[in-house]
Amino acid sequence: MEKKCIFSPNGPPAQGPYSHAVIAGGLMFLSGQGPNAPDGSGIRRGTLQEEARLTLSNLKAVLEDAGSGLDQVVKVNAYLADMDDFAAFNEVYKEFFAEDCPARTCIQAGRLPFDIKVEVEAVALAPKTD
Repeated sequence: MEKKCIFSPNGPPAQGPYSHAVIAGGLMFLSGQGPNAPDGSGIRRGTLQEEARLTLSNLKAVLEDAGSGLDQVVKVNAYLADMDDFAAFNEVYKEFFAEDCPARTCIQAGRLPFDIKVEVEAVALAPKTD
């Protein structure tokens, strides 16, 4: 089985030594995304809804740069700094996953990198190469 690392030109620059995504075995494993500005200017702090919307937009950008899309996501892991934000997160999440939603886990994390409010990682079907 081969492994292919994905580096997204339209996603925010990686904040550490990792790939935006890795394709292996017919699946694409996306690294956790947060509310990082796609232009590399850093974290954009805001309300939970603002941070979640940017986080999910970053996830979408990585998927699209890899030749995929949100409709190919099969599993999402969402990490919230405060589980009291669960309902607010769901409202934003529904903007990105309206129907045929992927399986999902959502937990409160002890502390997220850079003290962000939300981080989201995903597994998607790998894009077909013909």
